[in-house]
Amino acid sequence: MGGSQVNQALVRLYYEVREGTSDPVATWAKLTANSQQYRAARGGRRVPLDDAVTAELVAAAMVHTAAEHGPERVAALATSPLARLVGELGGAVLTEHPCAPEQVLGPGFKGPGADDWARAAYVLLWGENNRLVRTPDTPWVIAGRYKGQKVVAIGPHPTRLSDETLVVRPGTDGALAMAMGHVLLKEFFLDRTPFAGHAMERTDLPSLVRLRERQDGYVPGGPAGGVCDRLSVYGGEAVEVLLPRFDDGPGVLRRGVPVLREGGELVTTVFDLLLAVYGVSRPGLPGVWPSGYADQVEPYTPGWQEACTGVAASRTLKVARELGVTAEKTGGRCLIVPGRLDTPHADTAYRAMLALLVLTGCGTGWAQAGGAGIPLVPYLCLHACGEDLSDVGALSWALADGLFARRTSRSVLLEAVGDGWPMAPPPRVLALPRPIYPLPPDVDLLVGPDDHCDLSPPDAGLVADAVAKLLGGATCAAPGGTGGGPGGGRMRLLVDHPWMYEYGEALPTYRPPGLGVSLKPTQLVR
Repeated sequence: MGGSQVNQALVRLYYEVREGTSDPVATWAKLTANSQQYRAARGGRRVPLDDAVTAELVAAAMVHTAAEHGPERVAALATSPLARLVGELGGAVLTEHPCAPEQVLGPGFKGPGADDWARAAYVLLWGENNRLVRTPDTPWVIAGRYKGQKVVAIGPHPTRLSDETLVVRPGTDGALAMAMGHVLLKEFFLDRTPFAGHAMERTDLPSLVRLRERQDGYVPGGPAGGVCDRLSVYGGEAVEVLLPRFDDGPGVLRRGVPVLREGGELVTTVFDLLLAVYGVSRPGLPGVWPSGYADQVEPYTPGWQEACTGVAASRTLKVARELGVTAEKTGGRCLIVPGRLDTPHADTAYRAMLALLVLTGCGTGWAQAGGAGIPLVPYLCLHACGEDLSDVGALSWALADGLFARRTSRSVLLEAVGDGWPMAPPPRVLALPRPIYPLPPDVDLLVGPDDHCDLSPPDAGLVADAVAKLLGGATCAAPGGTGGGPGGGRMRLLVDHPWMYEYGEALPTYRPPGLGVSLKPTQLVR
């Protein structure tokens, strides 16, 4: 007997229909064709059953659904044991990975290789549910420790197996990341320049950006299409730029950047804008700037973040400096292992965290493979949720153009899909590793861990063997790879998209915990 639990009435009905035939696929087709009888059998008590029988049921449902309705009507969450098989069939693999790494590192980025984990000299375990620091037999942590690896855990609760823990208030991780970025820019780009070569060759920091006139200042207006021969154009004319601020309501920061005049337009570099965003001042530039690291009023200093996160400014300074020095000495052997962030603006916080890797030349240090697949939240928003009442326009920054005024998450998603944003159709077979609700309503077979599901996941190898047998030994299509290194080009800290400008998130920023929506449109930007 295997460990699978199946709906007793469903199995009984399956074998009644199958009597007289040895074809599981034909049985499944006939069973689900009689929708009234089939639906009446679902939802009953689950009982243990041999894994081989359960595997046959799942395989029959997958093969019939893929042939009759299209392979994308078979779906599985990426962490399900059946996800690999679903991907090989051409089905929809649903991912919960954040979109931010693709936005910053590029759509083809890879996580670190197996050896890179243990070779890392400095590791930030950042976020909730980081099992890597809670399981004493985690091999990569043990292997790294023997080589002098330092592990710093950052999250709302203290953790074990780390050298140091920074306990942050829930939802404020982005504030800590922004303050660390402030220190890195000041000490590793202005005071001295160990990462200048990397920044010029591998990032968008020297890229030129247009400035648009707005009220009595300027706002970033998108790339000018060129790359400067240096990181900064500091030393000549300067203007005041207006930048978003969300920690004190939807406000505006007024800070200066040096500019050049090209073809009647004012341009500056991404690096110059970044210094303005983070509040790293230089003599002669207009605007309101922090007085130093201890400033608690002007973002994004170590002193400012202390009031947000509860992490002492001195500890923020220490960790930022350790990250910068270690990356400099080891050629970028630092990792951030992301966990779940307890905030509706996790994508914003992830971009602030990723900026730390981009600045220090650790572009392969985001310890999560590329999020290839269909993002789960938009998938459920489209197929399982009714129209929501959230006004995503309420998230726009103070000087936005009103693209989302009185719009809902679902209306924006429908428009995006209509414009070609990739999305799989609703599932008829769905495999989940944990309870997820709401679920699409018209699922013929739900494979999952709780009693709301038709059966618990059988052994994935048995299902794969059963599928191969039903397909006559035919080889499934190979799943798509995740592509090359970090973006295949320059890593970008300016995410150029109208929606990012609308929300004031084209450059790293911080949004405090608070207003959340079922689907934030910036999660659709690729």
